[in-house]
Amino acid sequence: MINPDEPYEIQLAKQAKIIEALINRAERGHEVGGSAYSLFESAIALQAEVWEKTKDLEKALDTLGRASSELEIAHQAQERTQRNLADAMVAMEGGFALFSEDGLQVCNAQFRHLLPDIEPLVKPGLAFDDYLAAVNASKFLNRNESGVTGRPQPVKEQRSGQRFSSFVMELRNDRWFQISCRQTSSGNITVLQTEITDIVRENRREKNRLIDQQAHFLQAAFDHMSLGICTFSARGELRVRNERFGELLGVPLLLLKKGSLFQRIVEHVERHEILDRKGRRSEFAGWLKSTRRGETVQERFRRRDGMSLDIRIHSLPDDGFIVSVMDVTMETQAAALLEQRVQERTAELIEANRLLKIHSDEQAKIEGALRQAKEAAEAAHTSKTRFLAAASHDLLQPINAAKLYLSMLTETVGQPGVQDVVSRLNRSFASTESLLQALLDISRLDSSGAEFNVTSFDFGSALQGLAEDLAPLATEKRIDLRIVPSTRWVTSDQRYLMRCIQNLVVNAIQYTERGRVLVGCRLSGDRLRIEVWDTGIGISEEDQTRIFNEFTRAGGAGKGTGMGLGLSIVERACRHLDHPVRLVSQPGRGSVFSIEVPLAVPGRASACENPVTEPMLDGSLDLIVMVVENDADELHAMTQILESWGASVLAAASTADAAGLTQEIGTAPDILLADYQLDDGDNGIETILTLRALAGVEIPAVIITANRQRELLRLGNEMSFAVLAKPVQLVRLRALIDWKTRARVA
Repeated sequence: MINPDEPYEIQLAKQAKIIEALINRAERGHEVGGSAYSLFESAIALQAEVWEKTKDLEKALDTLGRASSELEIAHQAQERTQRNLADAMVAMEGGFALFSEDGLQVCNAQFRHLLPDIEPLVKPGLAFDDYLAAVNASKFLNRNESGVTGRPQPVKEQRSGQRFSSFVMELRNDRWFQISCRQTSSGNITVLQTEITDIVRENRREKNRLIDQQAHFLQAAFDHMSLGICTFSARGELRVRNERFGELLGVPLLLLKKGSLFQRIVEHVERHEILDRKGRRSEFAGWLKSTRRGETVQERFRRRDGMSLDIRIHSLPDDGFIVSVMDVTMETQAAALLEQRVQERTAELIEANRLLKIHSDEQAKIEGALRQAKEAAEAAHTSKTRFLAAASHDLLQPINAAKLYLSMLTETVGQPGVQDVVSRLNRSFASTESLLQALLDISRLDSSGAEFNVTSFDFGSALQGLAEDLAPLATEKRIDLRIVPSTRWVTSDQRYLMRCIQNLVVNAIQYTERGRVLVGCRLSGDRLRIEVWDTGIGISEEDQTRIFNEFTRAGGAGKGTGMGLGLSIVERACRHLDHPVRLVSQPGRGSVFSIEVPLAVPGRASACENPVTEPMLDGSLDLIVMVVENDADELHAMTQILESWGASVLAAASTADAAGLTQEIGTAPDILLADYQLDDGDNGIETILTLRALAGVEIPAVIITANRQRELLRLGNEMSFAVLAKPVQLVRLRALIDWKTRARVA
């Protein structure tokens, strides 16, 4: 029934009402009951309730006493705070005031007496905006043309988030005050009035001192400038000038006093004809109009004594102008001299261009002639290459036939004297064959379209075949030829690589009188270095740089030691294949040649590669062999050789003849041996296609040719035929026939 949060006066009043109601109820009960026991019972209950209410009343009175004591303490603290605030405000040097939403709350005497005409308005409750409006309207402020200096703004009109503003007021008695307004976190506004008169006056004195000092510096700078400088006001009155200005224009000092008019100076110069104007009229009025428009006036004059002057007039921010006079005599003379030199140089360049054009025309004619000569030389080189290829092929044909006949003669002739003649004929033909083969290789390597068939192959097997081929030559010279076996696979053109190694070994045998020749391999990273060692005569340092040229032999070599083409072929082939070639030699002790080739992963050789050379088989060659050759002698010799091996030979000179023979016998041959280059545009490829088409089966075939182009090897892979180079070695031919026919049977 009683809220303990209500004031104590209200709680006491409610308790008094409750007690009064209880007493009245007790009295009414006594009147109504009438019995003594009821009266006694009511009195007991009423007494208990009175005791309870009395206790509550005592507690409330005690709480009220404590609250009254605390309120008295707070009141005393507030009075002390107000006295301290009043003392602080009185002690402050500037004015101070506190505004709330209800208006002015408190201020000190300095704030109230600052502006006498608004002092009556400074009372509690004065709104902040009204205070600002009264300050703006005060007659004690020193106003400029635009209004009050530092016009104040209400804090609520400041930018969003800005809680501070400040402005400066200038009073009529040259006193200055800074008014600072700050908004507190509770929304009240504090105003501070700080007098800054001493600071403003000190700044003013410092400003005047700096201006005087700058004027002194400016005058000193003017006096030491090589230019003539003079400044004028908007009305044309002289302000500042230096002595150089009067010297350059020849104006007396009397006319250069401060305040002299610019027009009088111009009239003096014109009247005494100090400047040679060359009949031009005065342009003084036009100059002033141009400077007032903010433009720069520039004129160049020549004095009577020959001095050249450059006069410039610039406008100043206060509508005045500055005149500068510069002595440009040296520049004018230099410009005239430069112009003269430019004209002379231009004439020289024109003449040089004319001569250069003549020279260019002559150079163009020479270049045309050189181009024609180069084209003629290239055509001659191409023609030479074609001629060598054609001549080599044509020469190899009879040589091949002669070798076949010599082989037959060797087998049939048993007399000792005749055998020696045959051996000498064999050596002569071998030498001729080697020379033609070397010339053919050089012509191929020198041609722009040199072709290489780079594959991966078993180098050990190729090296073993080379050892068997060169063993007779080493035995003949009584040289110990040792070839270390190898199991490595390499990537290169097998024919050219083995030809290079063969040339190196042959050279080593030829240039070694006694001792041995060693061929071996070393690993060098991912490459295989093939080395050829000999104990021959060695090569001097001066010869080591030229022995790779054509027809060049090392010093000290005998007449029968070769043609000087082997190393030239090695250098050309290895350069095209990117196989480094190195030489280490010491005269009298021997030489070491080496070739580095890339290693390859072991695998199977391509189908176009010839099989490993096998020994000549003794058994009869029980086969039908078709031989197609346009050279009659070579065809006859090949027929005799094959028949001596036990084969049945069908000899034809063209594809048509071969087709006719096949149809005549009614069966396909067991193997076809065809020359690549036949008569009338016919070739061995056409022969293979024709006979296979007639037979309906893939007849084993071998193309015998001096053509070593990569395209022919590619066709061999695609059409499954082998390629055998001329001149034919009978051992290789017999092994190849056996290999091709065994593959067919299998």
